[in-house]
Amino acid sequence: MSTSSSRVMAVALVLLAALLLAGYVSPKWLLSLGTISLSNGLVSLGIMVMMRSGVVPFGQGLVFAAGGYAAALAFNKLGISDALALCALGGVTATLIAAPFAPLLARYRGIFFAMLTLALSMVLYGILVKTEALGGSDGFNVTRATFFGHKPTDGPLMLWSLTAVITVVLCAAVRIYCNSARGLLSMAVRENELRVEYLGMSVVNLVAWNYVIAAFVGGIGGALSVMALGHIDPQFSYWTTSGEFVFVAILSGHHSVVAVQAASFLLELVRSFSSAYFPNTWQLALGVFLLLVIRFLPDGLGSLAQRLRRQPKH
Repeated sequence: MSTSSSRVMAVALVLLAALLLAGYVSPKWLLSLGTISLSNGLVSLGIMVMMRSGVVPFGQGLVFAAGGYAAALAFNKLGISDALALCALGGVTATLIAAPFAPLLARYRGIFFAMLTLALSMVLYGILVKTEALGGSDGFNVTRATFFGHKPTDGPLMLWSLTAVITVVLCAAVRIYCNSARGLLSMAVRENELRVEYLGMSVVNLVAWNYVIAAFVGGIGGALSVMALGHIDPQFSYWTTSGEFVFVAILSGHHSVVAVQAASFLLELVRSFSSAYFPNTWQLALGVFLLLVIRFLPDGLGSLAQRLRRQPKH
């Protein structure tokens, strides 16, 4: 294992210990909010991978809903109640749905890529709304999942612990991928595709694989969100949901996987308190918050650590 990978694993273990400890001392409302923010943050983590190669998918609601519906249907129709199995099923299903479109989408850039991904997400939304077997526009409920065959007395704490473990593992894996030769070439694609081709790497292949990775991570996030909310409906695939994931990715930037989760938590925190105290204007509060970040941190929250490291020591 390289020095860089060893450092990533060490930081991951520290973060995991901190998250698990936070779960034991946090109130129930914060535990629930944190579980949802980590789950949704995984979808934005996939968008961050795509942003590094110069494209932004505006339709990640597709994989989010695919993973969520796969987990919910397996729970209700097939009797699969183990949380870890449902997460794996959500990730695999989202990957299988997204993979056929990856070679096509990888040939487009800019607004064309964004709109094509959004169109796919809205097609799924239309199918879900019209299909009564999938609950129609109302969706359906999912009861408490089991953990390795047992139903714990403190379900929210166990779900938080599982979500924290999965999130840290996936974030560490994405960080290692971003530090690899393939991950660094993704950054080069954004700057100059022609030079990447001269190096012998297929740009279309690279972008397509990044899209598949984003789909797998997003599908797991969808499955975790369903278990945290206890309900799923077509809104998972709606364009506003996809927009929130892009919001988090822009807020965090593409420099840090930790910043993605921090941005997701900030979004949920601002939305929760704004909805409580300003129920009709919470979107305005989010917009102002994003404008301030863009003004003072144009590269996202993840660039803050880089700025601090560059400051001269006195």
